[in-house]
Amino acid sequence: MIVKLFPIALIILDLCAAGVYLLHGDIRHTIYWAAAATLTATVTF
Repeated sequence: MIVKLFPIALIILDLCAAGVYLLHGDIRHTIYWAAAATLTATVTF
């Protein structure tokens, strides 16, 4: 589990960034960061 600590932290940060952009109404950046989190999760797991 410790091996996946960094990717999990990165996924969480990506989702947080997506949430911030969503709150500010920036859909393009929201989609970008959500896709980054999805890609990281797909490659990791």
